[in-house]
Formats: sequence, C-alpha cells, structure tokens
Amino acid sequence: MATPELLIVDGAPGLEKAVAALWSEVPVQRCTVHKHRNLLSHAPKKLYDVISADYADMIYAKTAKDVEAKRKAFLRKWRLRCRPVADSLEEAGETLFTFLRFPPDQWKSIRTTNAIERLHEEFKRRIKTQCLLPCAESACMLFWALLAAGQITLRKVDGWHTLHVAPAKHALALVA
Repeated sequence: MATPELLIVDGAPGLEKAVAALWSEVPVQRCTVHKHRNLLSHAPKKLYDVISADYADMIYAKTAKDVEAKRKAFLRKWRLRCRPVADSLEEAGETLFTFLRFPPDQWKSIRTTNAIERLHEEFKRRIKTQCLLPCAESACMLFWALLAAGQITLRKVDGWHTLHVAPAKHALALVA
C-alpha cells in the first residue's frame, strides 16, 4: 500500500499509535462526530444540548480563525462548567482540527469518518447472510459488483477540484 495523503481516524488509541509508527508524516484527522459523542459521554444529560451547540458552532465555523476563537471560548466555558468535557476536547489535540490545513471546500468531507463508515455498514448489510467469504479477492469483487450495480453508491468528495492543493503545516494554535 502506498503512503496515504491523509488519514481520518475515530480516536482509537491503538490505531493512532500504529499510524504514528508507520506514517508519522501523514496528516491525521480525528473524526469530529466521534469526538462529539465522546464529549457528551463526559457530561450529564442536562448539558448535552448546550455542549452540542457550542461544539457545532466551533467545528462548523466558516474560517480557521473563527474555529480557533470558538475553540478557546469552548475551553474557557467548559473548564468552569464541566471540566471533563474541556479535558476531553484538549485530549484530541491538533488532530481534531487537521481539516483546517486543507482548502475550506474540502472540510465537510475531511472532518468525519462517516463516508467510509456508511460504505462499511452498507457492505455489511449486503453480505450479512454470508458467514464467511472465501478470500479477500471475493470480498473485493463483491464490493465492486455492488458498486457497479448501484446498490452501493459513493458520494463525490466535497472540494474534489482542490485535492491537488498541499495541506498547510499547522492547523491552529492550541494555546487557550
């Protein structure tokens, strides 16, 4: 396998360590949807709506400068209201904001693992009657047959026309 240009991960520590060991120079984006769920797991249910609104305001801001300002505000607010939420956001570090290093029209596709997870779920749904596929090649053939038949569809990557643009070195300043 060739070295990837970008990795989007769900936050599993083992995966992140393996990726760092194998491809230390490849930019890694932490899935913002998984981090959102993780933030909520550190808070009482009564705070879910407020945390969700603040988080969405930060992650979906229009510019990198706005994201950085909203990140700092999020941390200041949640350090006081519910420290574990702020700690959880800080735990993700810069990898939660790697998408900011790319052109803004690509941000939607880069922020989450949802596209690949959706494909995976759809593929699993299609083969759930199979207990075992004979080999890796048969899984590949089945996937491509489902794709060719239109039973699984691939969504066009947002910002595909700027894929040739190299990412910036750093996303934002992490000092809050």
